[in-house]
Amino acid sequence: MDDLIREVPLCEKYTLSIREAAEYFGIGQKRIRRIISFDPTADFIITVGNRRQIKRKKFEEYIDVATCI
Repeated sequence: MDDLIREVPLCEKYTLSIREAAEYFGIGQKRIRRIISFDPTADFIITVGNRRQIKRKKFEEYIDVATCI
C-alpha cells in the first residue's frame, strides 16, 4: 500500500502553495506574497477558496522575463 502513495515532486506539480513556491524558486515567502499583491490578476495566480496557489510554469515564465524580483 505504501508503494501506491507517493508524494509528487515540486517540479511535477501544476500549482504550488506559497511555501512550496518559495522553496522551489529560492525566493522568500514574503517576496512571493508581495508579487501576488502587486498584481492579483496575474496569470500565474489561481485562487482556491481563500488560498492563493502559484501556477508553476507560468511563474517560471514570469521570472524568466523579470529583470528584478
